[in-house]
Amino acid sequence: MSTAETIVIEPRRGLVRISARELWHYRDLFTILTWRDVKVRYQQTVFGALWAVLQPVLLMLVFAVFLGRLADVPSAGVPYPLFAYCALVPWTFFSQGLAGSAQSLVENERLVTKVYFPRLLVPTAAAASYVVDFLIGHVLLVGMLVHYGVGLRATMLLVPLLALGVFAAIASYGLGLAALNVRYRDVRYAIPFALQLLLFLTPVVYPATLVTGGWRYAYAVNPMAGLIDLYRWAILGTERLPGSVLAVSAFAAVALLLLGIVYFQRVERSFADVI
Repeated sequence: MSTAETIVIEPRRGLVRISARELWHYRDLFTILTWRDVKVRYQQTVFGALWAVLQPVLLMLVFAVFLGRLADVPSAGVPYPLFAYCALVPWTFFSQGLAGSAQSLVENERLVTKVYFPRLLVPTAAAASYVVDFLIGHVLLVGMLVHYGVGLRATMLLVPLLALGVFAAIASYGLGLAALNVRYRDVRYAIPFALQLLLFLTPVVYPATLVTGGWRYAYAVNPMAGLIDLYRWAILGTERLPGSVLAVSAFAAVALLLLGIVYFQRVERSFADVI
């Protein structure tokens, strides 16, 4: 006669208490949450997945007219529309993924309060759902490369690695903000404003080479500054930031990610009580 198996769930010890085995065990839930967000986002819309391209395209047109043509902002020797759109693709992934990640726990209140699973899956799945939009945005980017006669470069093979870096940047901000949003709903109102400020602290509409001297290191504390600069370098062959500045950006990204994970796990137990 077989006996029932008893599973005891106990809190883990340590600063970073991530169980890769447990996360892998719940991989199906991660996939379900990701695709659910994709389907819900485009359900009952007229343009569907076309919205993934419309936002960066419209921003690119506005920047091209007012900054590229009227203000004559330098574009590292490439046509300004291509220069701006190349940065807007990863930036849109970052901004949308961060906003979705920050709201994810509150939007999944019933799931969070009724059943046990690694809560880390919720904000990361919300961010991963925007990978589809990110890939769609590259279709137009390739078309623009052909239109402007910019050849394909071997360094474009680094784009998947840089995309993983953007996802890590989303997590570095998003995990902490998602946890904060459970207790303080002011976060949802602060995020759009913060993203607007961060847009101009990131080399999206101007080349990073405009920031000179010691300011470069303070500028590089924003992980997206180094990532977008490398993204342009990989696709367009523009001049990239010095290695020491990129090292600061990489260190900041890792530090923010660890802080986000530590804070998220520290307050995770109280989610069901205060959400």
